[in-house]
Amino acid sequence: MTENQQKAKIWSWLTTLYFAEGLPYIVVMSVSVIMYKRLGVSNTDIALYTSWLYLPWVIKPIWSPIVDILKTKRWWIITMQLLLGAGFAGVALTLTGPSFFKYSLAFLWLVAFSSATHDISIDGFYMLALSKHNQAWFIGIRNTAYRFAMIFGQGLLIIFAGYLETNNPDNISFAWMISFFVLAGLFILFFLYNNYVLPKPASDTKIIELTVQLFSKEFIKTFILFFKKKQIIIILLFILLYRLGEGQLAKIAAPFLLDTKEAGGLALTTSQVGFAYGTAGIIALILGGILGGFVSAKQGLKYWIWWMLIAINLPDLVYVFLSFTQTSSLLLINTAIAVEQFGYGFGFTAFLLYLIYISEGNYKTAHYAIATGLMALGMMIPGMLSGWLQEMIGYKEFFVWVCISTIPAFVITKFLYIDPEFGKKTND
Repeated sequence: MTENQQKAKIWSWLTTLYFAEGLPYIVVMSVSVIMYKRLGVSNTDIALYTSWLYLPWVIKPIWSPIVDILKTKRWWIITMQLLLGAGFAGVALTLTGPSFFKYSLAFLWLVAFSSATHDISIDGFYMLALSKHNQAWFIGIRNTAYRFAMIFGQGLLIIFAGYLETNNPDNISFAWMISFFVLAGLFILFFLYNNYVLPKPASDTKIIELTVQLFSKEFIKTFILFFKKKQIIIILLFILLYRLGEGQLAKIAAPFLLDTKEAGGLALTTSQVGFAYGTAGIIALILGGILGGFVSAKQGLKYWIWWMLIAINLPDLVYVFLSFTQTSSLLLINTAIAVEQFGYGFGFTAFLLYLIYISEGNYKTAHYAIATGLMALGMMIPGMLSGWLQEMIGYKEFFVWVCISTIPAFVITKFLYIDPEFGKKTND
């Protein structure tokens, strides 16, 4: 097989695999918020219960070694895609009942745990199925496929649900039921397709010779070494505080856009919110991330971290502006969201680079997994309280508070140690 034939074969499964990886996360974290708001759930309940759905990603490092030990990565991928299809179908079937919130959340928990496990197995499979050269060659392709999942989930799916709402204004739950059945069907297709097309690398085997005692010893050692790192208190505070404002904003932004003018919102339709986040917002997010990666490679993380910290936090002011003006201009609203998302994409680059930086060493993969788990915790905790707080003080005051709560990140960043050369492009 020639190199071009080999790459064409990789294209046939890698793009759908990373699209399938990104979609459930977007649905659980973003689409569910919009759905529950349209179904009449309070902001307090939306923020609290959908923030709990971060938990599988928080504790992902705890069971990621189990995916290595039991079964192959390929088996985990295919099985999780089947479970994801079942989970989405379960959500669809429960949306029209009287206790829809409780039962649909139960199925979203199944989706969340399946998705986190799906992530672990896909990232492991990528390293096993591809040579180091192809891993580097396809890194941009996999990231692009993941971004397309964001466009589909935050954009097209929400616009589709909004279209169905418009045609069935007295039965909004029906619109979301159909939307989740579409997701279920999509993952059944992924299951069937990947069961056929995914390769079977010789190195993708379950580890049966690892004893429970040895596993426990290595597992505990990994965690101990992480929490014995220099500046560990500063590291933990930085991870948990870097997105303190964003963690609150993420759960309330969509409800604010959807709420009535009388309630302090902007009274957008579901489709308008889907367009704002799924097109203008996502494009700005991608461009911000690309620019962040480019400039970091030029001058390193230490040089850019303050600028990126400002970029991820300062644009939160656009929501203060929107809440005080309650503008009806779609151009102005979309521009404001694009500015905030561009800043987030640019500023998030520094965060990811710092997680890579602190994970350097013999346990790089495991320590990075722990760091990303803490990263999810940093979004989960502030998100849980954001709905209650917003309903207590109103949208205007809430968005002002979000901006104030970005201050601790600036304070803690002053104490970070970062190697001035880290992130810069080298000639090796």
